Amino acid sequence: MATELFFFTSIPNLPFPLIKFPKHHQSLPLFSLAPPTISSRFKTVSSSKARPSSSTVVVHAVQEEVVQTPNSDSKVTPASSSKLVLVAGGSGGVGQLVVASLLSRNIKSRLLLRDPEKATTLFGKQDEETLLVCKGDTRNPKDLDPAIFEGVTHVICCTGTTAFPSRRWDGDNTPEKVDWEGVRNLVSALPSSLKRIVLVSSVGVTKFNELPWSIMNLFGVLKYKKMGEDFVQKSGLPFTIIRAGRLTDGPYTSYDLNTLLKATAGERRAVLMGQGDKLIGEVSRIVVAEACIQALDIEFTEGEIYEINSVEVTYKR
Repeated sequence: MATELFFFTSIPNLPFPLIKFPKHHQSLPLFSLAPPTISSRFKTVSSSKARPSSSTVVVHAVQEEVVQTPNSDSKVTPASSSKLVLVAGGSGGVGQLVVASLLSRNIKSRLLLRDPEKATTLFGKQDEETLLVCKGDTRNPKDLDPAIFEGVTHVICCTGTTAFPSRRWDGDNTPEKVDWEGVRNLVSALPSSLKRIVLVSSVGVTKFNELPWSIMNLFGVLKYKKMGEDFVQKSGLPFTIIRAGRLTDGPYTSYDLNTLLKATAGERRAVLMGQGDKLIGEVSRIVVAEACIQALDIEFTEGEIYEINSVEVTYKR
């Protein structure tokens, strides 16, 4: 299954009219399908409880941005949520965007970080009722005190390291330690009452012995990500796995919260989603973060694995 989702701003000579949306935060439903106004070969799903069955679907949105800062002259405070989302890997490229978006949605969050001081640098000083930062390292099971997970309803795990040896491997920060042992330790510590864990993985994990994936897997990153996936699937916890293509747009390693909220996906404004580990390509970290957050609430994504890419919009006249 592949689903194509379009992000666009003002583009001339479109075969359909643009709709004017409010300028405050816009959230594109990545997992919902389009109304039957584009082509008869496209099927639709009108309920979040239903599972999409079409092979390719196009959904249009008027905003290029997945995450946008509210206008200063039109401040909007989202309704508070009953969720408490723990984010592991919240200082990484995808994780920063996940946390920023959760804050913009007024969703209570808990951040698991090796270095808690990074949270202040990235997100500013936040009320602990809104964002509680906990010191912990998923590579060390002794760090994962049960108190960290008390009251947590959802978890987004976007920990990761580089595929090839780099400075990020310093301190035993290898794919085996992060993508396998870290994920295993985190999942083992989660309460059975958890409503959903969303794990960010990678395309190609089922084909790490085949070219070109075997090149990327020279040091085991795809193998260990697949082992992490398998552990999540066998844990008995409700899960969704997002397999991302090669990550673009970021990492945002030196920005503040306001900059993160203004991040856009540049020219890659269409999102291609699929299943079966058949996609090859790149994906904006912004889109991956949005997919993680949306998957928390959509029932038909439970127990599913999705691949996700970003591509440029093309139109046929």
